[in-house]
Amino acid sequence: MKVKTTINFLAVIAVGSLSASSATATPRLLPFTYPYETLPEGSAEIEQFVDATWVRIPKAIGSTDTTFAPAFVHTTELEYGVTDRLEVASYLTWSQDASPTPAMTFEGTQVRARYRVGDEGELPVDVAFYLEGALFHDEYELEEKVILSKRFGNLHVMANLWVEQEWARGQAETALIVNPTIGVTYQLTPELHLGAEYWARGELAPDAAEGSVAQFNEQLHHFVGPAVSLTFGKLWWTVAAYARVDQLSRASQLGDAYGKVWLRTAVGLEF
Repeated sequence: MKVKTTINFLAVIAVGSLSASSATATPRLLPFTYPYETLPEGSAEIEQFVDATWVRIPKAIGSTDTTFAPAFVHTTELEYGVTDRLEVASYLTWSQDASPTPAMTFEGTQVRARYRVGDEGELPVDVAFYLEGALFHDEYELEEKVILSKRFGNLHVMANLWVEQEWARGQAETALIVNPTIGVTYQLTPELHLGAEYWARGELAPDAAEGSVAQFNEQLHHFVGPAVSLTFGKLWWTVAAYARVDQLSRASQLGDAYGKVWLRTAVGLEF
């Protein structure tokens, strides 16, 4: 019975692989960098993202001993192709802080549009534009991206020029966040891509007290790491592990939002 189940599973994978070249899904070859490609008109795709970073927490409530545990963010995205060049989407976001008693919190929702200019190869560099609005339980956000892409045979270079404006609930100040990304992937087969990606995130003008954990959380942080993407027909999966490459000599502290390691994985299915 186990042998038969294994054979059936492998057959499903094989069929998916053979059909990958005709799939119309738009896989995220890199977890953070949005691709230039958009969904075809009338098609839809659901995507699930999970972020995890390992930060210092107390071993138990009230304990002075510490350990490391992952903080999670779960994001569900539903995309729809309005035209072959215009795509809209809606997100739902949950988070789970690293804690001796972790609990999942619904953070809020986002809506966005992505428009690609022309068809691939018409310009020296392929360009798309992205606009997003977010309503979270503790803040509002606007987000803009310029998406750049260029293929050199099996080599694919992508970048996102990415900025955000955030308004904490009850406060008038605007926090300007930059979140640039750049990465490269290489297609080994139509189903398998290997890559590397850099991304950064932080405020341009942090105003928290010098040397505080709040200032660390506001500062610009840089991550780099390898990525793998697999496509099986209309199903795709991408994962990457990143190392933080700034403030390496600083010891992790309670309350840090950025650990020294960051993991992001995403899976998508077109329907």
